[in-house]
Parts: sequence; structure tokens; C-alpha cells
Amino acid sequence: MYQKGKGVPQDYKTAVKWYTLAAKQGLAAAQFNLGMLYYMEKGPPQDDKTALKWLKLSAKQGLVHAQYYLGTMYIEGSRTLGIPSDAPRAYLWWNIAALQGNKMAKRDLLAWKKFMSPTQIETAQRLARECMKKNYKGC
Repeated sequence: MYQKGKGVPQDYKTAVKWYTLAAKQGLAAAQFNLGMLYYMEKGPPQDDKTALKWLKLSAKQGLVHAQYYLGTMYIEGSRTLGIPSDAPRAYLWWNIAALQGNKMAKRDLLAWKKFMSPTQIETAQRLARECMKKNYKGC
């Protein structure tokens, strides 16, 4: 409610406070929302390291939107950490999200497929299947 200003004045600082409390207790939706605030620079300063941390935790709990945006972060590379773009890792997370019906992930898989070798695609698909079988442990 604080993030969107519904029923209260919009206050990102307070939203971050409450999301952080819930995220630390393992709530996937709070982890996702907190990660997105840091990723999109809505409220707190843009911080890819913090965004990546919370999005990974949420994605590993199966939250499809977190899986999609995690893939997006990997394809973009990290602005603040200097991490290069990682198409196979992005493909892995988009593949997982697409298998759960995420239309944006399906679209991005098709778009980026032409920039990857068949070996990279095969590896990413295999890793996605293994990741899902292991309930996202080790991804």
C-alpha cells in the first residue's frame, strides 16, 4: 500500500521497510517486490547486487515473475557490479518462467535464441530442467 499510495501517502522508504521485514521471513512476493524496487530504482537507489539477491530468493521459491526478471538482469548484465551479460543463464531463467506460462519469457526466449549457439541453448534447457527437478536448489 505504501509503494502504490493506496489508502496512505506513497512512501517508498516505508514500503522498503515492510517489504524487507517480510522478505527476511521468506515471503517470495515481498522478496520480489523488494528486488524490483532496487532494480527499477523506485524509492531506494538502484542497486543490482541487492536486487539480484532478492530476485534470486524469490525465483528459487518458484515465483514466475521473479524468474523472468532474473533472466532479464542476466541478459542486461549488472550496471553496478560490472557483471557481463550472461545469455545462457538468462535463457535458463526465461525457460523456467516460460514453462510456467509467462508470455514475456516466451517472447524473450524466441528473440534471444538467434544470438545463442545450439550448444548454449541445449545447455540452458538442460540446466532449467535440472533446476526445476531439484526445486531450484543449486540454480
